Amino acid sequence: MHRRANLPLLAMVLTPAFVSGCGDGERASGSSPGARPPAELRLVEAGNDDASWLMYGRTYEEQRHSPLTQISEETLDRLRLAWFADMATIRGLEATPLIVDGTLFVTSSWSILHAFDAASGAPSWTYDPQVNRAHSRYVCCDVVNRGTAYYDGKVYFGTIDGRLVAVSAASGDLVWEVQTTPRGEAYAITGAPRIAGGRVLIGNGGAEFGVRGYVTAYDAQTGAQLWRTYTVPGDPAEGHESEWMAQAAETWSGDWWQAGGGGTAWDAIVYDPELDLVYIGVGNGSPWYQRMRSPGGGDNLYLSSILAVRAVDGTYVWHFQTTPGDNWDYTATQPLMLADLEIDGRMRRVIMQAPKNGFFYVVDRVTGEFISGPASSTSRSTRTRRSTPWTTAGSTIGGASTSPATSTTRGRPWARRCR
Repeated sequence: MHRRANLPLLAMVLTPAFVSGCGDGERASGSSPGARPPAELRLVEAGNDDASWLMYGRTYEEQRHSPLTQISEETLDRLRLAWFADMATIRGLEATPLIVDGTLFVTSSWSILHAFDAASGAPSWTYDPQVNRAHSRYVCCDVVNRGTAYYDGKVYFGTIDGRLVAVSAASGDLVWEVQTTPRGEAYAITGAPRIAGGRVLIGNGGAEFGVRGYVTAYDAQTGAQLWRTYTVPGDPAEGHESEWMAQAAETWSGDWWQAGGGGTAWDAIVYDPELDLVYIGVGNGSPWYQRMRSPGGGDNLYLSSILAVRAVDGTYVWHFQTTPGDNWDYTATQPLMLADLEIDGRMRRVIMQAPKNGFFYVVDRVTGEFISGPASSTSRSTRTRRSTPWTTAGSTIGGASTSPATSTTRGRPWARRCR
């Protein structure tokens, strides 16, 4: 008997809600939000807009907390299907939808963007960037797309073949488009863009295919490139882009650049509008095995690291490496979460992550200081302090999943682990 493949569906229940979690972090004292442009201020205050989901993680903290209370343990038995949309594909769907002013925006496979009326499910428009299907040979894990960004009446998304696209939220018409990766090379984009002070930030993937990772910032209105920050050093003979990249090169050996080096930032990018810092989750080396890419060992910065850079120009501020000298594809590209927590009697601005090595890290997001990182049951490690070598053993697919982390109503982060 031949069974028909079930096509993925986008479904909504009668009361729209997302995963519950802890409250949004408070704004730092001394800031002057009134000086921000209205479009930027709307995103900064996204936590006050219960009717919308304006960003990938709802707010800049990316805690994915919804304050809505109609869906609860007491009301689950009353939920009914309100509408659904057949996405007409049997390929992967991984996008977090945005809801802006009553419209739901969601990407599907092959980087196709859809807009629906959030209440009725009626299609508003669809934008197909016409991705070259042959480019899928450069994608490790299906032709998925994780979502969009919204700013000042425009929706932004990346494409499998390396473009960043801006379309009108109202009509779906193209506003601008830019090729963010070298044409024909083994880069791909599956991650969602982020907005940081009127800039659109986008990373890329492809470390399995021998590329050098980077994140690029573009002007949200025009698409003009503002800066580009690489995550691993290139060929020393061509000169390093910065002093901190030259310092990173000292942690590599051999001719690492011939295989690209890897370090792609294919998912986690978060922005703190008060500190004006961008935090990048950096991926694995190219190739995976350190003896092949860096035969003399070393930490291989900034692989498997949280990298903090200035939003205005992409310059280095600090880094925290979760798996120095990574040998297992233990990326730090898993979702990053910002919070203000009381630790040892004082408030700390922290960034948290459960990367692929199976630990859960709490790091000071101002300085990069390590605060805590207890081992999970899926990993064994010996570790001293950050930026010093240590080893990890666990599942061949890592100790944590790539599904987004969230936070509970009691203010505790929650993330799935792979077993």
